[in-house]
Amino acid sequence: MNMRLLKNLYKFIPLLFLFFSYQTVFAQQTQTVYLSGTGAEDTKEWEFKCSEGRYCGSWSTIEVPSHWEQQGFGEYNYGHVPFDQRLKETGTYRYDFEVPESWENNTVKIVFEGVMTDARVSINGQSAGEKHQGAFYPFEYDITPLLNFGEENTLEVVVDKFSANMSINWAERQADYWVFGGIFRPVFLEVLPQQYIDRVAIDAKADGSVKTEAHLAGIEDATSVTLNIQNTDGETLASFSNDIDKQENVALINGTFENPKLWSPEFPNLYHFQFQLKDQSGNVIHSVSERMGFRTVEIRAQDGIYVNGVKVRLKGVNRHTFHPDYGRTSSKAFSIADVNRIKDMNMNAVRMAHYPPDQHFLEAADSIGLFVLDELAGWQHPGYDTEVGRKLLKEMIYDDMNHPSIVLWDNANEGGWNPAYDEDFKKLDIQKREVIHPWGVHEKINAAHYFNYNYLSMDNFAPRKIFLPTEFLHGLYDGGHGAGLKDFWQQMYNHPLGGGAFLWSFSDECVNRTDTNQLDCDGNHAPDGIFSPYFKKEGSFYTIREIWAPIVFEERYITPEFNGTFNIENRFYYTSLRQVDISYEWVKLPSDDEGRKVLHEGQASVSDLPPQDAGVLKVDLFDGWQESDLLSIEAHDPHGRLIHTWTWPVQSPAKFAESRLPEANDQAPEMEESDDLYQFKSGDFYINITKENAMLEKAGNKNGEFPIYGGPFVVDEEVNCENVEVESLENAYQVTATCEERHLFIQWTIKADGLVDLDVQYHLPPDVRDYAGISFSYPEEEMEGVRLIADGPYRVWKNRMAGPQFGLWDKAYNNTITGYSGYEYPEFKGFYSNLYKTTFQNKTAPDFSVYSKSEDIFLRLFSPENPPEPVNTRVEYPEGDISFMHGILPIGTKFKPTNELGPQSSRYNYLPRRLENRILSLSLSFDFTGE
Repeated sequence: MNMRLLKNLYKFIPLLFLFFSYQTVFAQQTQTVYLSGTGAEDTKEWEFKCSEGRYCGSWSTIEVPSHWEQQGFGEYNYGHVPFDQRLKETGTYRYDFEVPESWENNTVKIVFEGVMTDARVSINGQSAGEKHQGAFYPFEYDITPLLNFGEENTLEVVVDKFSANMSINWAERQADYWVFGGIFRPVFLEVLPQQYIDRVAIDAKADGSVKTEAHLAGIEDATSVTLNIQNTDGETLASFSNDIDKQENVALINGTFENPKLWSPEFPNLYHFQFQLKDQSGNVIHSVSERMGFRTVEIRAQDGIYVNGVKVRLKGVNRHTFHPDYGRTSSKAFSIADVNRIKDMNMNAVRMAHYPPDQHFLEAADSIGLFVLDELAGWQHPGYDTEVGRKLLKEMIYDDMNHPSIVLWDNANEGGWNPAYDEDFKKLDIQKREVIHPWGVHEKINAAHYFNYNYLSMDNFAPRKIFLPTEFLHGLYDGGHGAGLKDFWQQMYNHPLGGGAFLWSFSDECVNRTDTNQLDCDGNHAPDGIFSPYFKKEGSFYTIREIWAPIVFEERYITPEFNGTFNIENRFYYTSLRQVDISYEWVKLPSDDEGRKVLHEGQASVSDLPPQDAGVLKVDLFDGWQESDLLSIEAHDPHGRLIHTWTWPVQSPAKFAESRLPEANDQAPEMEESDDLYQFKSGDFYINITKENAMLEKAGNKNGEFPIYGGPFVVDEEVNCENVEVESLENAYQVTATCEERHLFIQWTIKADGLVDLDVQYHLPPDVRDYAGISFSYPEEEMEGVRLIADGPYRVWKNRMAGPQFGLWDKAYNNTITGYSGYEYPEFKGFYSNLYKTTFQNKTAPDFSVYSKSEDIFLRLFSPENPPEPVNTRVEYPEGDISFMHGILPIGTKFKPTNELGPQSSRYNYLPRRLENRILSLSLSFDFTGE
């Protein structure tokens, strides 16, 4: 026995056990024996040699499936790098496997689910067949004549990272994403009888009609094929049979299945379609099974997308197959996790950008429930040439067609389509699903990309096409995705030709490089998503979840006259609200001496509201409900998945502050004057206010100096106040500054023991504004965290207000730059809406709290750092460190500045005559009594 066989003997023992255990059933069922592992975290070691780059030139070992770059070989390439500047690595793989003698009367195929990019396969030194070109498509060879049965066999695969066909390189290797090499999807043997079912095609309509094709090979004795439709428990519910057309080697089996449970993303009902190849005596020669659902997809011109007779709007995202550690090598667990992440955002659709995915992703979409746009690979012009494109298209459709989740085919991306084979999609697909051109107009659908908000007036040159943008709101850093989505979606949802939309994109595609041990996003090129590289949620996750929730609440405030009812819409397509669990809680938020307390809870009352209807939801009002701090309503879908949690503050900020602030004693502070300052002291507490502009110079107590100072100054304004006065009240002092230039009014009220009120009134120049409010200085290095009663825990932008929930949030300081560095979410820095109270927690200085007694005030915590690349997500923040604001900034997307994103993304139009008393007012209370 040679050394290579001895080294690999451990691999053969479990295989031999399987071989002999299953040999009695080979005649009926296809047996799958993996030569590689099954996915990214389940691999097998093969021999390997790489021609160029790291660790090249000598034999080593590699895990399969994988990308060789992630195994330490070759060179990293991002798709934009010109071909003449890249290494053209070739990897040679070898693997020994033993074949039992019992297989000799069977057909044995070797199947590759995906190889990047050209693959030449040989068995025992003999070519298995024609070189395969194209990275994302399964291919197979009948290797029966090449095998040594009962002996060791050697598999050799030579893989070229870049194709000899330049159209494949343009379609796959020059794309705007990381380009890898290697056998990146599993490799396995299929053991079949000599007469077998080669493939099946299924069309199962919502009316129960069934149309199928069973394509056969090697048939001699076989005479018929039987189709058994089974439930998930294996019980046969219906059977249909037909004789074989031996000239075409096919059996066409049609029938009608009574009252099927239909497939949809809301109820992904599936059946097993079992095909049995039989001889004249009725003996089963071979059997295969596919999971399929009954559903009908129609694209109605000048109307919309209908599934099972219901007009639907696709709420989706573009998803690459990607993991920082494994590149495009995936696993069933990864696919299930991604589908669940997509569903958790209340999405019902996903676009396969820009190539067909692993089978287990489509299986997860089938069983968990997502509409899928499956895409023939392509980036931008040029795409595949006609010959290779037709070949790869056939591989994709034959492999993917029996998935009920797939509702449309994409012919490549952004000009990379080849119209020569547009008609081939329907010829190859038994279901005749329609094809679209992402980024362009084709037949009934306009799939425009990255349009301005103004485009949604539909005053364009494709006015009667169904509008289904397959990419929009291109995310980058913290911009895009949720920012601007509400404006866009309102227009899309209300327009009669709105077919839905797909955000770009799902996750940050930064590779964890084995040469530098660092995450690399290729600057801002690699897709930037709703999730971090390791799938932590960014703030847009929650915005999308609320905006795309299938239950929509009217926008309103809880006032003392609230009657317990909300107007709502049921935006499910197939689900009645009777099937949804909706509960509520009236909550008292924690104070210093008690925890969160639920004062009253129950199930919300809602009529059996059918899909796409509007009605009323009611919660109980109990005695004393007005003393609650918040009302929370939570909904779960029929499968237990959280739809969203909606929250409303119950008390006004002023009432809340009044109930939580400590009472000041009756003794007034002491006051001293210097040339520049008014100095006040009460017990251990002191505070200094400048005589020029009434600014806070400093404040402190026995435990140290509070780190806030230098305010309030009106952000973005230089105002000098000469009229600063002090007045003694019964139990306090007031320092007042009046500045006629901007009608600025500042009033400090200093009470005993560290309780201080601040009232500010101001005008801004009558003009468009980026923001409005007051600011203070605060050394960032002193900040440890905040305890926040506001909307949280994620920050907001002017055009991304949805998503956060009102409550109490403990936030530790971090310096995450969203999508660029740190990846610690939720971020700390930024704007927070609906401020009621914040407690500043400091490293060395004493903590203190600030209450807002004014409604709709934003808290700004420092200025998030801008990533270095000059893009539309760059934000110019106001001066100062800590701000209390009436208006905040929007954020752009990668491609669009804010002025192209819609009303919520526009600047403020400040006109004093539209304000109460023609002025902006802000009232704060500082609690400096803490330690």
